[in-house]
Amino acid sequence: MPTTAPARQRKKSSSARRDDEAPIIPILARKVREIEAKAQRNKLGPTNRVKFQVIAFLVREERARVKADDALSDAARAELLKRLDGVATILAKTAARDTSLIQLLEADHATSPVARRMRRDWLLESGAELPPEELVITDEKPALPATVVAPVVSERAVTPPQIEARREANPFLAPDLSRVPAGPTPRRRLDGWELMGPLYKAFELGAGGGAATMPLPPVPEFDRLSPKGLEIMPHQSRFLEAVRAGHREFLLADEPGLGKTAESVLAASVAEAYPLVVVVPNVVKMNWAREVERWTPQRRATVINGDGQDVDAFADVFIVNYEILDRHIGWLATLGLRGMVVDEAHFIKNLSSQRSQNVLALSQSIRESTPGGKPLLLALTGTPLINDVEDFDAIWRFLGWTNGEKPGPELMEKLDATGLTPADKAFYPEAREAVISMGIVRRRKKDVAADLPDKLIADLPVQLDDEFGRSIRAAERELGERLAARYRRIIEARGERGLEAGEIDDDIVRLVAQGELDESKAAGTSGDNVFAMVRRIGQAKALLAADYAAQLQRSVGKVVFFAKHIDVMDQAEAHFAAAGIKAVSVRGEQTGAVRQAAIDAFNNDPEVGIAVCSLTAAGVGVNMQVSSNVVLAELSWTAAEQTQAIDRVHRIGQDEPVTAWRIIAAHTIDTKIAELIDRKQGLAGRALDGEAFDETSSDSVQLAALMHLLRQALGDD
Repeated sequence: MPTTAPARQRKKSSSARRDDEAPIIPILARKVREIEAKAQRNKLGPTNRVKFQVIAFLVREERARVKADDALSDAARAELLKRLDGVATILAKTAARDTSLIQLLEADHATSPVARRMRRDWLLESGAELPPEELVITDEKPALPATVVAPVVSERAVTPPQIEARREANPFLAPDLSRVPAGPTPRRRLDGWELMGPLYKAFELGAGGGAATMPLPPVPEFDRLSPKGLEIMPHQSRFLEAVRAGHREFLLADEPGLGKTAESVLAASVAEAYPLVVVVPNVVKMNWAREVERWTPQRRATVINGDGQDVDAFADVFIVNYEILDRHIGWLATLGLRGMVVDEAHFIKNLSSQRSQNVLALSQSIRESTPGGKPLLLALTGTPLINDVEDFDAIWRFLGWTNGEKPGPELMEKLDATGLTPADKAFYPEAREAVISMGIVRRRKKDVAADLPDKLIADLPVQLDDEFGRSIRAAERELGERLAARYRRIIEARGERGLEAGEIDDDIVRLVAQGELDESKAAGTSGDNVFAMVRRIGQAKALLAADYAAQLQRSVGKVVFFAKHIDVMDQAEAHFAAAGIKAVSVRGEQTGAVRQAAIDAFNNDPEVGIAVCSLTAAGVGVNMQVSSNVVLAELSWTAAEQTQAIDRVHRIGQDEPVTAWRIIAAHTIDTKIAELIDRKQGLAGRALDGEAFDETSSDSVQLAALMHLLRQALGDD
């Protein structure tokens, strides 16, 4: 066992001497606080799970060393063991929050090369002298590739009858003669570094500034792609020229409304990436089929519904929604797909979801079966970051840039070429640029669509003066007092711990709020919690919001009305009907044909004045730029969802300035939620657009709202 004692001893203060006696402990204390903060925000990604494991190992090693060190006095030994117990206590609390971490505490749990490197780096940072065999850590021999599709195919898996006909018509896929078994990977200077954390940090800091867009070719002299009667915009042409030049993996993160669907359809044509599978939210399947027909009329698209009985097995483009992909992933993987598009790619950010696993499994299968291993892979999302930069994780995995634990070979080569390590400040802007050059394309409306009118978000406070409104404010106070009571019990149980009179412990505030949030998520909108409260606020605002939308429609024409809950939509529709205003509804439970018919009626029928839309069902992939006014009757929990909703009308083709009217219940938590949503806009601005924003908390809006209620009850907000 390597010693963690320092090589040189100096006379210092008592606290400094204790650090000299066990210099690894301050490092462990700092690292465990980072893990704790991530766990409280439900952001324990792969990198932090490895950190958790390494901390546990080193606490165990250091405790054994301290106990066996005869040179330590009893008092010093007791002090060091107490500090180690403090680290262990935080580990235990974190594992209690996420029970999947418990297995990482087992003494015989196998460690990965990443974990061993992390342990080595921390020990070297502490000044430890390590034996030569612990300084060089090699990767484990990779296992032979196995099919990744079979494990995630559900019991609902189907094979449509026509698929057998396609297989019989072309029983042999073109052999892949381009791959030669790779020899040993040469050792790189960065092989010993943990790199995923620094890569996320590079974007979190907006290191280097500037928009996150890879270098793109100039606009071609002629538009050789658009069918007769259509024309692509210059920013779209530049993206397609990059595809023509041979680039095949993109995170296309243009702001909503800049024509990502058309770009993707044409990119498949340029790359000859057929057969192509497109995975989309259910609400936009029909729109995707239309766009394929519109921009590439020589290609056939088929929409997969249910068990796929009506699928056109000989189509060029297969369009399937996330919810039924598990039924069809098996036969899709056998078609010899040459490309894959994932629309609204932020939907796969939760790696533990079956949705994400299906998408990643199919993309890996396509990558392994495509000649040359370079299929066209497009992740489309105008809002890739919801709460945290680690939302990039699943998208980067889909594109093959990382595997979650470390960068892929191509990205590693780019990082190694910088000549820098994460210990150098200059590494972070260089690392950000390296990832961007892999294929991130991010353009903003104000930069590429100068003729697109302005967008304004206007808040309309409303007073909830009736009995319903008073009960909501009373419920808020009761929730705040309940949280405050929990906080005080914890403070009393642990003692003063150096708090000044009236001082509030932010860690305990966060702990109490997180506990309440976890309970609220389990209960949903039943019971007395923040979700039920926000729903009641929406119900209380419904008629006020609907009345404003009706007045607006009479004065400006067509209006898009967004709500989160069905009962709010129902109240609004009844109000519009009573007011003699013809309205259509776009909801999640509708079939694709019914939903598209409603959208078409709103866009084309002059008699239809209002579209009543679900924030979740109609917030993506829907074109309603015939209107320039949006009413947000209820607030979303994310800035991204609000942005997506507004950009249903603020997109290419819009001729008038767009105004989004947010109906906000004054003197309630609604006001705080609106403020928190606005703050969240800074994350994407800093990470993707290189803009200078103050640090934005990675807390979710729900958690931050509960912390606000608690501080308010404690008299500090």
